[in-house]
Amino acid sequence: MSASPINDPFQNIRPYHDSEVSDVLNRLIHDDELISVLTRYQFPQMASLFGWLLKPAIRIFLAQKTGEIETIQDFQTLIASYMTKMIGRTTTRLSCSGIEALDTDEAYLFVSNHRDIAMDPAFINWALYQNGFDTLRIAIGDNLLRKPYVSDLMRLNKSFIVNRSAKGREVLTALGQLSAYIDHSLVQDEASIWIAQREGRAKDGNDFTDPAILKMFYMAHRKQRSFAEFVERAKIVPVSISYEYDPCDSAKALELDSKQQGGEYQKSQFEDIESIVAGINGDKGHVHVAFGEVIDGLDTPDELAAEIDRQIIESYYLHPSNLLAAGVESVAIGEEQKAQFAARFDGLPESAAEILRQMYANPVLNKRKYQEAV
Repeated sequence: MSASPINDPFQNIRPYHDSEVSDVLNRLIHDDELISVLTRYQFPQMASLFGWLLKPAIRIFLAQKTGEIETIQDFQTLIASYMTKMIGRTTTRLSCSGIEALDTDEAYLFVSNHRDIAMDPAFINWALYQNGFDTLRIAIGDNLLRKPYVSDLMRLNKSFIVNRSAKGREVLTALGQLSAYIDHSLVQDEASIWIAQREGRAKDGNDFTDPAILKMFYMAHRKQRSFAEFVERAKIVPVSISYEYDPCDSAKALELDSKQQGGEYQKSQFEDIESIVAGINGDKGHVHVAFGEVIDGLDTPDELAAEIDRQIIESYYLHPSNLLAAGVESVAIGEEQKAQFAARFDGLPESAAEILRQMYANPVLNKRKYQEAV
């Protein structure tokens, strides 16, 4: 049974409970901004002229689609049908490895590299779902939740909120609450968690863990157990996700180039939301999800970060795009693949094009460093 709001220390950050689904859906159906967004998405050419006519139809359609939804599982089943279509439309192949070593009855703390705001946890979730695991609870920064309808949709999809906007003394309180919620999910609720290895996407293709994330995990445990005991309790599994093509690669390259040229990049108000849409709709080619091994026996955040990095980098699936960017010759790479990769550079200034090439090359170079060190 869900905790009542009075006794619920996680109410402001946790995913919605089944008992809240009906009210949230009703709120979404009556959210004019969401209806406007859906209208523009469904009818981009007609929305400006005929929005007054189309919006009521969209609202009725949404009400019909959600009319039978009473639980979070019902909502995720609806999302799964759209996910199937998206995978068929935007990927050439979706594969995974390492999942056979995991137990469907266990709850894990999945820590992955971070390339796409929405699709990283979505693809990891999909791989788990297809292999008989329960779906994840997904960590998402409050910087993405400026719109109430976005927050509602995310929390219906088992997302919980990472409070990045906290200031001063609020920071420690927010981090402590987050740490306690992650532990509560894993141990009390036996629900797996997904969180990125660092704040923000790895726009340059370098996948390295921020030890501060791992220190946050430990905050709720400091008075009860050692760091090594926490690691054993959390069942941390690194996950490496690789995209043959990143739908946001040009945007990332232009942003990094802008910073290099002028030292500053001003993000537009809803740029993160635009990145989510681009990541969902864009061509991704072959996507691979590599599940690592449960980590045990480490005594410090730095040691844990190093092991997460090792597993993510070594298990990263290298696509033809990565090999081409790094100048690796392979008879398995055909002329069509070369042409597809070359098209990623179209329209980019030379400096941004070099950043984009390096973005795809870095996973090859980082893996090579680990192999040479062995």
